[in-house]
Amino acid sequence: MTATNPKGLQSSKEETPVTINTSAQRSETFTWIDPAVALEQLPRLSGLDYFSGLRDGSIAPPPIASLMNFDLVDARYGHVEFQCRPGGAHNNPLGMVHGGLACTLLDTVLGCAAHSTLEAGIGYTSIDLAVKYLRPITLHRGALRAEGSVVKAGSRVIFTEGRLSTADGELLATATSTLLIFPHQPGALTT
Repeated sequence: MTATNPKGLQSSKEETPVTINTSAQRSETFTWIDPAVALEQLPRLSGLDYFSGLRDGSIAPPPIASLMNFDLVDARYGHVEFQCRPGGAHNNPLGMVHGGLACTLLDTVLGCAAHSTLEAGIGYTSIDLAVKYLRPITLHRGALRAEGSVVKAGSRVIFTEGRLSTADGELLATATSTLLIFPHQPGALTT
């Protein structure tokens, strides 16, 4: 078979049947606690109180943390750190960790950095997110560390920046985000 791509380049390729080796099939199971309980508590907690509850186990982590293997390492006013241990299920077709995992981890630390500055009854949502990938992420790099910090907190908008690196400090990606803050709306936080 000869195929022509949009640039007019030709490649000759014989069609061969594709066989999937099902003995290489893997599966992964994850569990999480229904976030409805934490959502009921959230409007009554400051950001730092929420993160304190995550650390001591009195508040269940959100389901995304279980799915993506994220763990809270540190939270203080205007700064958070998370760790992630990517697994084979996070790989893209090229055998590298999918950029979406890095983006999600950075989005998490940027939002949580903003959340760490908020009083009880205040919510937030992302307005934008920009990620710069600096190096490929592969499983052999091991655990990843993501840090998010508030650059400027206004009365309606918070600006944040983040870094994703290996455990030994090799920088893999950076990100910035702008977040809108707003008063909690009763009934808005439901599952």
